[in-house]
Amino acid sequence: MKTFKKHWEIQQNWQLIFPLLGILGLAYSSFKLANAFLKDYQIWIVLAASALIFFILLKFILFLFKKLETRWVVEYRWELIRIFIVFAITGTSSLFVGRPIIKLIGITQENLNVVVYWVLYIVIGLIFYQILLVSIGWLFGQFKFFWEFEKKMLSRFGLKRFLD
Repeated sequence: MKTFKKHWEIQQNWQLIFPLLGILGLAYSSFKLANAFLKDYQIWIVLAASALIFFILLKFILFLFKKLETRWVVEYRWELIRIFIVFAITGTSSLFVGRPIIKLIGITQENLNVVVYWVLYIVIGLIFYQILLVSIGWLFGQFKFFWEFEKKMLSRFGLKRFLD
């Protein structure tokens, strides 16, 4: 445990919640992916596939950590896990927020062309994603990081003049 804490620069025990949440989220995602493709098979096959997907995703995420550690300015390594958790929660919740808003406005696939519907769905989801990213980042104590990230993203969309 001391090596794990030293590697992720964890000074206090409460900071262990972020690697734990990351591992639990990865395990859940691995199981859902395996179950989506192998739902008709026995549970032990699904669990074996989940373990394989978990291992592959873990290797990929650790590779991403190495690449992003130099790019993103964070004080401690464990904060990268917190940032990934914020991205995961924001992506999922923007869909849950955007879907009822689209229905409230009256936009459905039946009354619009399918292409127009999906373009509007993505645009509305993207708007809520921007708002939720900063909000959830603030809840996780990473407001400064996500505000800078948001300004960079909006300037890439050509909206920099609204930030000044």
